[in-house]
Amino acid sequence: MNNKHGFKFWFSTLFWSIFVIGILTIVLFFSGIAKGHIGYMPPIEELQNPKNTYASEIFSEDLVSLGRYYRTENRLGVPYSEISPYMINALVATEDARFYEHSGIDAKAVLRAVMKMGRAGGGSTITQQLSKQLYSPSASNIFERMLQKPNEWVIAAQLERYYSKEEIITMYLNQFDFLYNAVGIKSAAWVYFGTTPQELKVEEAAMLVGMCKNPAYYNPIRRKERALNRRNTVLSQMEKYGYLSQHECDSLMQLPMDLHYHSADHKQGIAPYFREYLRGYLTAVEPKASHYSEWNKDQYPLDKARWENDPLYGFCNKNKKSDGTNYDLYKDGLRIYTTIDSRMQEYAETAVSEHMQDLQTQFFKDCKRKKNAPYSKDLTQEEVDASLRRAMKQSERYRLQKKAGLSEDEIWAEFNTPREMQVFTYEGMMDTTLSPIDSIRWQKYYLRCGFMSMDPHNGHVKAYVGGPNFAHFQYDMVNKGKRQIGSTVKPYLYTLAMSEGMWPCDKVVNKPITLLDANGREWSPRNADKKNIGDTVTLRWGLQQSNNWISAYLMSQFSPQQLVNVMKSFGIEGQLDPVISLCLGPCEVSVKEMVTAYTTFPNKGIRIDPMYVTRIEDANGNLIGQFSPQTHEVIDELTSYKMIHMMRAVLDHGTGVRVRYKYKVNAPLAGKTGTTNNNSDGWFMCYSPSLVSGCWVGGEDRSIHFDNMAEGQGASMALPIVGKYLRAVYDDASLGYDEKEPFDIPSTFDPEAGCR
Repeated sequence: MNNKHGFKFWFSTLFWSIFVIGILTIVLFFSGIAKGHIGYMPPIEELQNPKNTYASEIFSEDLVSLGRYYRTENRLGVPYSEISPYMINALVATEDARFYEHSGIDAKAVLRAVMKMGRAGGGSTITQQLSKQLYSPSASNIFERMLQKPNEWVIAAQLERYYSKEEIITMYLNQFDFLYNAVGIKSAAWVYFGTTPQELKVEEAAMLVGMCKNPAYYNPIRRKERALNRRNTVLSQMEKYGYLSQHECDSLMQLPMDLHYHSADHKQGIAPYFREYLRGYLTAVEPKASHYSEWNKDQYPLDKARWENDPLYGFCNKNKKSDGTNYDLYKDGLRIYTTIDSRMQEYAETAVSEHMQDLQTQFFKDCKRKKNAPYSKDLTQEEVDASLRRAMKQSERYRLQKKAGLSEDEIWAEFNTPREMQVFTYEGMMDTTLSPIDSIRWQKYYLRCGFMSMDPHNGHVKAYVGGPNFAHFQYDMVNKGKRQIGSTVKPYLYTLAMSEGMWPCDKVVNKPITLLDANGREWSPRNADKKNIGDTVTLRWGLQQSNNWISAYLMSQFSPQQLVNVMKSFGIEGQLDPVISLCLGPCEVSVKEMVTAYTTFPNKGIRIDPMYVTRIEDANGNLIGQFSPQTHEVIDELTSYKMIHMMRAVLDHGTGVRVRYKYKVNAPLAGKTGTTNNNSDGWFMCYSPSLVSGCWVGGEDRSIHFDNMAEGQGASMALPIVGKYLRAVYDDASLGYDEKEPFDIPSTFDPEAGCR
């Protein structure tokens, strides 16, 4: 008996000792985790405010999302109140049925998982999964994963201390990566269904929750049948836990998986050129003269002035968060409210797309007659090769081959070796066999364009299209590209004349004229037509017909420097040489500069700078930036009235008249067409009392153009885009533009008052 009792005592002592030591070991182990001695335990401050990275979102003036800025994760935060109850119920029913009962760890689920060796699920709660998303790196093997689990339990318990159940679900859904750049429920709802989290249907919510088990395995794009079966499993779970009736569940299971997939690629979507320009504007750094190449040195003073005077330029690097760091456009979830109107932007993009495709068809026909197409017939083979070589040296392929040590001859030979590739067409990508140099040449066949439209009274940029197709032609011809402006320069010259006392009805003989330049050389401009030669005509007629002889006459009355000064006051930023030929527009100017300059006329002589953004909020909705228009007095009101009177004649009777008869825009309008030498550039500038729009169309190189005036003039190349756009704007009553709105000119103004 004594031996028996002694054994029992010994066994009991050993058992309880092991039990107590085991408990103490577990307590010490988890205490060590909680204190950060074992594994990784985030600081309390970080647990209270997890460092989520959120994409910044850009909104139009009418509150349509234009797109997002992000580096790797297209995540947007959304509050609990804006998530469909279906999504929440589906998540709880499928991933953690006792979510509202436990404190981060579901002991029953863990025990069940252990007893059934994981066959009944892993036992992870939603809170544990959130802790894994936030703080556990990907494990390379099962042993690493086993070591991560205890840390996740402790972090989950801590998260439950600091957050409500609703906040935990919100963080989980905002954190989860649903593939295809759809990080978080807001992105996922848009990418897969083209909707918002709040508007998700029950079957849509079930599909997204089904992805939470393994998004790659249940990928609805690549593995539709598997994703559909998983969706139905989620619906069954919802029925099991009372979120759906049996009838509802059975009916929903019969529905097909109706996806409305939207790519999250930043190159797609509305206003891509604008979004890209704004990205660079917001993230600009303080300019340093040493950072500018010799060929770009003129840009330094312009950027320096923007840095000092424009609060939007370099906003992220000029403003700091509460922690003292600068705002990060790609991580801080900024909400950027722009002046773009999504409807007007769509009308502009449609106008560009329709006209550029039609124009391209004509250009291909025109090129059939050219030996060196798409280049002008005036170019020699040597000049064509030189152009292609320059383009080759700007390519990524050339850079990589140069880095690999290939010689110029070897690279040129490689660029002339045919290979299978895809090239752009307006009908879609085309499979073909071309050499890389021929693919460069093919790209050059496509004409480029730039279009911008803005409100002349508050500076709001309503529409911005920097080219025909952002995915393939990313160079922005609104702000970055500058081209010769041709006859669209003439309103500046006529403004100089009007401000110096001349009147639209002043008369001059329409005849050839020869001027002497600063070096005593003769300069005799030519006219495109022979109308009214030798007749006495008014200055209004001269501008209406874009007559070069009348412009030369006006130039003879003033110095070239006076014209330069006027153009600078209109906001023309680049180099302007004070030469007599400046009156015909050989200077290179951007579409943005031209549209900005023309706001002076309908705005009673006040030029207004373009406004791209009205305000910026942080991720919590706090206002961190608010912007107002900047104005500049250029001319007096009387001069602006004279100019409107003359420039209306351009559209009513002159070179811009097809806006009336072809596009049926009958609103009060004024403007100017422009065509440069050899039809290299086609321009059309147009303004109503409340809208200024400008468009340029041309080849990538000035030697790529139509060879005939009928198709190559501004009235044929650029005007149709503006005409189509204005017609669509006036047809949309919701925009509030009245086709009968008159110019704000006093009734006492008499254009004949000062005639001589």
